[in-house]
Amino acid sequence: MTFVDYTSSEGCARITLVDGQRGNPLHLESVAELLAAVRQAHADAARVIVLAAEGRFFSVGGDLGAFAGAESMPDFIDDLADQLHRLVSELMRSPAIVVSVVQGGAAGAGFPFAAAADVVLAAESASFTLAYTKVGLSNDGGSSLLVHTLGLHTTLRLALLNDSITATEAAAAGLVARVVPDDELSSAVEKVVATLLAGPPEAFATAKRLIRTAADDAPETTMRRELLGIRTQAAGPEAPEGVAAFVEKRRPSF
Repeated sequence: MTFVDYTSSEGCARITLVDGQRGNPLHLESVAELLAAVRQAHADAARVIVLAAEGRFFSVGGDLGAFAGAESMPDFIDDLADQLHRLVSELMRSPAIVVSVVQGGAAGAGFPFAAAADVVLAAESASFTLAYTKVGLSNDGGSSLLVHTLGLHTTLRLALLNDSITATEAAAAGLVARVVPDDELSSAVEKVVATLLAGPPEAFATAKRLIRTAADDAPETTMRRELLGIRTQAAGPEAPEGVAAFVEKRRPSF
C-alpha cells in the first residue's frame, strides 16, 4: 500500500497513515487502503486495532486541491464520503477495540475518523477541528455522531464557529481518554494496548456493542444523511467558492 502501513502481531493490528509530508489527507486511494487494512485486521483476528499517523498531522481531512480539480465536485465528494462512511462503520462495528493515536492536528474528516475509535489517545500538541463550513461544505465522516460524546451545543459550536479544541479540552469533553506529553505518547499507547490485550476479548466486544448501540443503534443512517447533505452542498454555489478560496489562499465570498 502507498498511503497506509499495516502490521499485525500477537492480536494487535497497527494501521498507520504514512503520507505525513502532505498531512495524511483522506482521498479515495488512502481511504480504500484504510478500509483494506481494517478488513485485513479482521482476517487476522486482531483483538486491538491501533490507528496512527506519521508527520505533524494525524490527518488534515479531505484533499481540497483534489476537490477543486475534480471534473464533478458533487460526484467526487459523493464517492469519497460513501467510502469514508463505510470505513467509519467498519471501525464502529468491529469486535476489536479500536484505539486512535492523535499526535497533531485532526481536521475535517480526520476529526471524526479519529473519533470513530473506541479509545482516543492524544499528545498534548494534538488539536481537533471540523472546518467544513469554513469552505462551504456540511459535515460528514460521522461527525454528526459527535453529539453523543461532546453534546449538542459543543458539536454545533465546532460545526458553525469552526473552533479548534486542544487535546486537554477534548479530554474534558469526554472524547480523549488520555492526554500525555508528546514524547510519552508511544509508551502510553503500549500501556493501553497491553491492558486491552490482557482483558477478556468477548466481554470487551460485547460491552463495545452494547454501549455503542445504546448511543446510536443506526449510525449508518446518520452518515447517509450526512452524505446526502454534503453532496447537495457540493452541487450548490457555496462549496465551489469555499474550496477555490482555500486553494487560492483568500477569504471566500458566500
